[in-house]
Amino acid sequence: MKINEILDNLDIMIPNPKCELNYNKDYELLIATVLSAQCTDARVNKVTKILFQEYDIFTLKDAKLENIEKIIYSCGNYKKKSIYIKEIATRLVNDYSGIVPNNREYLEKLPGVGRKTTNVVLSNLFNVPAIAVDTHVDRVSKRLKLSNKKDNVLEVEKKLMKKIPKEKWSRTHHQLVLFGRYICKSQNPNCNNCLLKEYCNYIKRVSK
Repeated sequence: MKINEILDNLDIMIPNPKCELNYNKDYELLIATVLSAQCTDARVNKVTKILFQEYDIFTLKDAKLENIEKIIYSCGNYKKKSIYIKEIATRLVNDYSGIVPNNREYLEKLPGVGRKTTNVVLSNLFNVPAIAVDTHVDRVSKRLKLSNKKDNVLEVEKKLMKKIPKEKWSRTHHQLVLFGRYICKSQNPNCNNCLLKEYCNYIKRVSK
């Protein structure tokens, strides 16, 4: 079966997948994931190192927006993200004493969060089986014909959930992210070091 072969080869190429966002507390992962929208994890890690030295979840609630903006400026879309961060901190403090809950419905309603970020948080903090579809997972899934070219991110997620065993969702999610980030890149993918060439639409297209 194709999916089993893909998963086996992902295990060879990426044997120890993990989230590359740095965090020590539950809310740090949530905020870092919000910041990672349209931004690299490496950049987010530089920013959150400063942010979480200056603030915890309680002081973020009362922080001035312009102070947050100065710290997260390099992450892009910094004005909106600053508002998101302050509102997330306010809600978590008011509703859950600053703790990130294992509650999908609640998390998805937080500003700047949504389904992808919720999947990342639930998977990493609570070991909830989930597949978060970011730009890497979306691209790789389509290149490997695990989803269709015109599928939106929710359609991609549902197809991956259907094809991949549930107990492997979270592990495979991280593998696909790292595979897309370091091997199956958007531009100039490293096809020479890829074990999935026989399943790939991209290499067949460029080889013609």
